[in-house]
Amino acid sequence: MAKKYYVVKEGRQPGIYNSWPAGQKQVSGYAGAVYRGFSTLSEAQAWLAAPSKRSMRQPEQMQLALGDQQETTDQPEVRLYSDGGSRNHGNKLGQHVKQTDKAAWAYLIEGAGRRLTGTGGEWGSTNNRMELLGLINALNRLLELSWQDKKIVATLDSHYVLDTIMKGWLNGWRRRNWRTSTGKPVANQQLWQEILGLLPRFSALHFTWTKGHANNSGNNTVDELLNKTMDKMGE
Repeated sequence: MAKKYYVVKEGRQPGIYNSWPAGQKQVSGYAGAVYRGFSTLSEAQAWLAAPSKRSMRQPEQMQLALGDQQETTDQPEVRLYSDGGSRNHGNKLGQHVKQTDKAAWAYLIEGAGRRLTGTGGEWGSTNNRMELLGLINALNRLLELSWQDKKIVATLDSHYVLDTIMKGWLNGWRRRNWRTSTGKPVANQQLWQEILGLLPRFSALHFTWTKGHANNSGNNTVDELLNKTMDKMGE
């Protein structure tokens, strides 16, 4: 495997790192982080020395700066899309999920000339639970393929999942014994603990947000898959 250099231009400790886990510690949860990977040390040094050029981003894009900074010198080897959905009444204040409500998750993995999908459904589950299961099942599939060290870009439309990972809330919940900043128990704790155990196993996993039900073909694919799963439930 070719050696990589990861440059953190804006983060907790700017500099050049020889491994992605080391660099990731400097930018994970750091608002407005700027970083990039290079195949040669000279390129890394030149980019670090160059003046920083912050792009004028929308607030929701800035929140996901870590995953949104795509490397121009090294395209992703694997693209991952995951999604979750439900047909229930439990996603608004004062409403409750019914045991007869349908919910489903799905993922799409593209890499090495392969296109792999997975989906599953549950009765009486929330949309947020399905979003988490979509990502968990996708990450476990990547581990089965032994692709954990490939350059992976995961695209999701869920701020519930992405904000928790990218803004450092997940580590904060763990430090507070799985309580939110207001002291309430964290919802879907078991699934979040699974994700917390999965993420460190990937050496170059980046996250990015896309608007749901728009023009991202991968996101549209997983949305179609999970809806077909719900259509078939109860047949």
